[in-house]
Amino acid sequence: MENFAGVGVSPGRVIGPVRHMPPSVGEPPADERHGADAPDEAVAAVKSAAKTVQEELKRRAGLAKGDAKAVLQATSLMATDPLLLKTAAKLIKNGTSPARAVWEAGASVAEMLHNLGGYMAERTADVLDVRSRIVAELRGLPAPGIPTSDTPFILVAEDLAPADTATLDPAVVLALVTSGGGPQSHTAIIARALGLPAVVAASGVDAIDEGTPAFVDGAAGTITLHPGAEEEAAAEAYAAAAAALAVFDGVGVTADGHEVPLLANVGGAPDAVKAAEAQAQGVGLLRTEFCFLGRDAEPTAQEQIEAYKGVFDAFPGKKVVVRTLDAGADKPLPFLTDTSEPNPALGVRGYRTDLTSPGVLERQLKAIADAAAQASADVWVMAPMISTAEEAADFAKLCSNAGLQTPGVMVEVPSAAVMAESILGEVSFASLGTNDLTQYTMAADRQLGSLATLNNSWQPAVLRMVKLTVEGSAAEGNAKPVGVCGEAAADPALAVVLVGLGISTLSMTPRALAGVGAVLNSVTLADAQRIAGLAVAAPTAAEARSRVRAELPVLESLGL
Repeated sequence: MENFAGVGVSPGRVIGPVRHMPPSVGEPPADERHGADAPDEAVAAVKSAAKTVQEELKRRAGLAKGDAKAVLQATSLMATDPLLLKTAAKLIKNGTSPARAVWEAGASVAEMLHNLGGYMAERTADVLDVRSRIVAELRGLPAPGIPTSDTPFILVAEDLAPADTATLDPAVVLALVTSGGGPQSHTAIIARALGLPAVVAASGVDAIDEGTPAFVDGAAGTITLHPGAEEEAAAEAYAAAAAALAVFDGVGVTADGHEVPLLANVGGAPDAVKAAEAQAQGVGLLRTEFCFLGRDAEPTAQEQIEAYKGVFDAFPGKKVVVRTLDAGADKPLPFLTDTSEPNPALGVRGYRTDLTSPGVLERQLKAIADAAAQASADVWVMAPMISTAEEAADFAKLCSNAGLQTPGVMVEVPSAAVMAESILGEVSFASLGTNDLTQYTMAADRQLGSLATLNNSWQPAVLRMVKLTVEGSAAEGNAKPVGVCGEAAADPALAVVLVGLGISTLSMTPRALAGVGAVLNSVTLADAQRIAGLAVAAPTAAEARSRVRAELPVLESLGL
């Protein structure tokens, strides 16, 4: 047997044949030219192909849900990016063929975004994916994508474009394995949402022969070729355990009765309906970007009210935490954000857009309040990218003016964790966005496979940020609830640590509810507190994870 190791990002144990992503669209010859008398027709052909690609991505977005929908909508915007098309047109005017012009323009834009770093660097994969799709359209070739198959397989790739991860069919793809990517990449997030075992940053897997049988352990982060009886037994045991974990009983509680409501992260009414069917105890994160992405203008108040009310109606009488628009960085909006910022990850995003474009946030809060008035859900509202107590106070005032009684903040940057006492003195609650908190604390781009070890919520430094936030809440005198709505909440082992640190609610993809609930129910609060102490005191992320898993034998029995 041959073994490969990476970063496990979604649990599960499966066996199947390896299938590789097909070769990407070939690079057009460097000297490829168009007819000297037809530059305008060539430019028009590129614009037409780009529009066709955009429409296809929008069509697929219309069929997708939640994270997948948002990913496809964001990618579709890149298909007709003005800089991409203008750069291609300039090359065509100089005689370059349409396909070659798009290829060179895509490379130029991708390099620019990569050099900007942070969230803009994450868009590099989108640009290159869109480039391939436009070239394929110009060539009359099939668009790049996941291989078709009549039998289930394990998909191996260097990394997956957002448009690919968003349309995975879990009935055919048994597991995802990539040599690149990181634990918070689009691949990882979509894999968790679909419940697919997944391993990223697994060096060497690109060389595995097509059709080779493999065993993937998404919790351990390992891939074993030509599995034997031991691996077959592990896969069978996981299949049996997965069936037992298919349904959450709707109660998040430790073995000694300490309640920890398990909520869902959703991106619209269809997600909310599914989350309610999965017995989520409420919504811990409503991503309101679904109302805004893919639009050239701000949605009307009535459009927003109807969209929010659809979510509220799915959870009558239960808590729904709404995150106000998190535009900027990887979610640019033409009417709100400036894509020319030199470092968008540290620029005008989230709450900060109200500084440069006042009025949008105020109107959104009014729409949320109007929708809440027409429903029975217990609506809480939080702002992303809050860094200071002054910002928290200003947001609380905006909420009050709109008639919203429970304002809160996202803790995503280290300053918010360090200043939690002051910040929570201004609002009613906090929710930790562990994806960004990890990225900013460790100064590590979450898309880079080479930094996967740093970009890991098990990092003791990140756990200490969580601890600081909870302690800041308690120090404020009248302890305010602190939840977690980042991907860390979906890791059953890490969920125990978070509860031990004093986190009051956990919000995750609905598929993770049963696993997290089962593991929490196996420990007492005192157990969780002791285990959390072991993790925080660990010198490394790997040691923290190892210490915790050693204290939770239930993880092995459940294949988690």
